Amino acid sequence: MASINEQSEANSSDPYTKEMVFFFGGRIICGPDPRGFLVTTVSIILSSWIFCVYVGNDLSSKHSGSIITCSVILTLFVLINLIIVSTIDPGIIPRNMTSTINRIQFVRIKSMRLVINGVKVKLKFCRICNIYRPPRSCHCAICDNCVQKFDHHCPWIGQCIGLRNYRFYLIFIFSALIFFIYIFAFSCRKINRRMSETGLFRTFGNCPETFALASFCFVGMWFLGGLAIFHIYLIMLNQTAYENFRRHHVDYPNPYNKGILSNIKEVCFVGLPPSRVNFRAEATPMCYGGE
Repeated sequence: MASINEQSEANSSDPYTKEMVFFFGGRIICGPDPRGFLVTTVSIILSSWIFCVYVGNDLSSKHSGSIITCSVILTLFVLINLIIVSTIDPGIIPRNMTSTINRIQFVRIKSMRLVINGVKVKLKFCRICNIYRPPRSCHCAICDNCVQKFDHHCPWIGQCIGLRNYRFYLIFIFSALIFFIYIFAFSCRKINRRMSETGLFRTFGNCPETFALASFCFVGMWFLGGLAIFHIYLIMLNQTAYENFRRHHVDYPNPYNKGILSNIKEVCFVGLPPSRVNFRAEATPMCYGGE
């Protein structure tokens, strides 16, 4: 029987799914549905534009330039990380296109056991990719790929979150949270100043866009704040969202938990592995069922 490594590295120059979208000769890899990414991008840009036009210019003239400049820098930083996390390989595992193993065997052997740090971990066979999935991997039904250290498929980014883009996902979450807090704080400052001059109802009538912006940022703050706290918790345990939701480590200890400091180091500072798929290679007939 072929080893797990032999299966996962087989035929790594073929494209692996028709669901993914590629640009610039495979340099940019996107999920199958870009609508979430577009909604997120437009929301950030529109929020920044409303802030600069209606809030930043209405604040103290002495500091308005600095306030607007900081908001623009924050906006660019958030957008850059959003683009990175949504366009790089999340950790796609190559499909085994050339395996000669009898598939009937896998009907009988649906899983194997691997001992990691003294804990037996189940390795499941993926019928679509024709491989035993490595530990912490999962097949995404939306992208139609097995992904290393699969965390989840993010509809707001339109991409799987896995081993190779999780770090950028964290940066995006925290930078977007700071972005919303920044805009919310100065929007409230403008509303408070206007209310002290003209009252609540007249202020709402004079600057409804500021109220709408503050309300949107308030919702975004709570959503991203909860998400940030949840992922901090996961990092401290060295656990993925998928593992947490599926309760993989309820009946036995988490074999990947090395202590808080070691977990943080592994997730945030250890170098990322190169992509295991050559997305720029020429397609072969085999990957589409040809001979």
